[in-house]
Amino acid sequence: MASLRDIRTRIGSVKNTQQITRAMKMVAAAKLRRAQERIFSTRPYAFKIREMIGHLRQRLDVTSHPLFEARDEVEGALLIVVTSDRGLAGAFNTNILKVAEATIAERFAAQRDAGRLRIVAVGRKAHEYFGKRGFTLVGDFQGLFNDLRFPRAGEITDLAVEGYLAGEWDVVEVVYNEFKNTITQNRIAEQLLPIPAEAFFTPVMEEAADLDTAAGEADEVEYIFEPSAEVLLERLIPEYLQYQLWRALLESNASEQGARMVAMDNATTNAGELLKDLKLTYNRARQAAITTEIIEISSGAEAMTAG
Repeated sequence: MASLRDIRTRIGSVKNTQQITRAMKMVAAAKLRRAQERIFSTRPYAFKIREMIGHLRQRLDVTSHPLFEARDEVEGALLIVVTSDRGLAGAFNTNILKVAEATIAERFAAQRDAGRLRIVAVGRKAHEYFGKRGFTLVGDFQGLFNDLRFPRAGEITDLAVEGYLAGEWDVVEVVYNEFKNTITQNRIAEQLLPIPAEAFFTPVMEEAADLDTAAGEADEVEYIFEPSAEVLLERLIPEYLQYQLWRALLESNASEQGARMVAMDNATTNAGELLKDLKLTYNRARQAAITTEIIEISSGAEAMTAG
């Protein structure tokens, strides 16, 4: 059995750990609120840009645009995997890396075998994971969540579009955690390039309950585009792609903070349970030590009396 000093030392260590996990939970909760606010503030812009492209689709055949046109043969592929830079978030990173591996096995096994699969690892965890397993990494986006800004999404988008237009890869997919609530994250693998035409028929904002009615009214309006519909489309497509990446980064950031908050809450609770067990063990050991001392004193007293 451990000595009383060892048990006291362990109790102090667990208390310190509990204070740390409680503080980390509070920090994650504050970051989660900010992350959610950023997601909500981005939605109106997302709704509007998709609405504008939807109007342009009525004027133009967007499928002739190189970023809409699907290629007959997919020889090369780019997979953008979004993880966190830090751990202590439960199974947050493990789950999304499993989805990335499953996506590669199901859709890009041939490209990987041919050496035509490239990975954009967003976050240190993804960078380390794929780097150790011999994948070809494109770009270095470690530490991105330390200073998460909209232009950083543009860097990833530019890299993906340039390689796509140059023929380095024929399809681009993004794998990330979509925030649902603090307990649940949806693991998403969606196509970025070529741009799916049906993307502009999906409602962006949950608040737009009357979207179908609004769209019907909008169809009756004749829009005048300046300078031209073609020029506007060329300008809006990069904006749309950058938003898609930005949304994925924001969703992943919110999911990370939610997962860390839950993990630290569980750790704090577990530390409390461990403290109860340690204190009970300490009290039992102390009682046993006291009983032993009493027996020794009684035995000594009896021996002296008998002598």
